[in-house]
Amino acid sequence: MISRRNIRVKVMQSLYTLDAMGNEIKPAEAVRLLKKQIDQSRALFVYLVYFLSEVARYAEKDALKKASKHLPTEQDLNINTKIVGNELLWKIVEEPRFVAACNETKPALLADEELLKKTYQALVQSEEYMDYISLQNRDKKGEKDILEFIFTNLMLPNENFISHVEEHFINWDDDAEMMNVMMLNFLQKPGSYNFNEFVSKEKWDFAKGLLETTIEKKEVSMDLLKPKLKNWDADRIAALDLIIIEMGITEFLFFETIPTRVTINEYIDLAKDYSTPQSGQFINGILDNIHKELTAEGKINKKTFKNSTL
Repeated sequence: MISRRNIRVKVMQSLYTLDAMGNEIKPAEAVRLLKKQIDQSRALFVYLVYFLSEVARYAEKDALKKASKHLPTEQDLNINTKIVGNELLWKIVEEPRFVAACNETKPALLADEELLKKTYQALVQSEEYMDYISLQNRDKKGEKDILEFIFTNLMLPNENFISHVEEHFINWDDDAEMMNVMMLNFLQKPGSYNFNEFVSKEKWDFAKGLLETTIEKKEVSMDLLKPKLKNWDADRIAALDLIIIEMGITEFLFFETIPTRVTINEYIDLAKDYSTPQSGQFINGILDNIHKELTAEGKINKKTFKNSTL
């Protein structure tokens, strides 16, 4: 479910955290930190799916509560609960892997009942909801669109909801964009998502390999980098920029299936998103320079780390 770009972000964040700790980095410690970051992202995604489903299912609670009034009105007795039977909703909440993930991460313990209620109330007052319940039939697009509307229009723009998520998930700021993309993809094909395998074996191997190799080959990266700095002092360059460059060099030399142009573009984007305003241009120049030098010297052979002589 998680993309290679997301993997690079997690590796970058792990390296930055370890660098800030200032101690000698032990590979096992680095891998544990990376796994923890990925586990936090998984728990966040499970929670977002859970909250979305609970907003939709709140219609049933609302109907029961109003019907049980001492003197219910005709309107109280005729709450439209069409959304409770949303076919996509039930594919999600009855999916065994989602149920297992909820049992493990326990999102219900974090849910704010008042926030759920207010989000549902905003839903029922919307034109989109009125259009949804006015239709007698169900179709896949309509079922998906109303759930997507809850997430995109009622959850994400809601400052109270974002504050609530930030309170429980320190990784929200870093993962927000990724979560948005993942949720929209998930609502397209919920059955294809394995909550028990947030990261496939192939992508975990890539993440672990990128992390460990960047650490182990730091001296190689710095030997290539320092001559390119000219009037720059390596100690004064932003720590995150150095990490991004080291990761880029690592991919050049030790990851045989990744085209060098892809590597350069990926790390330029990461620099723009996570470092200083000037970092994208700076890293583009450095990585492009190093790439040309390595290519001219025949050192980019796209061999695996274990087989490399560097």
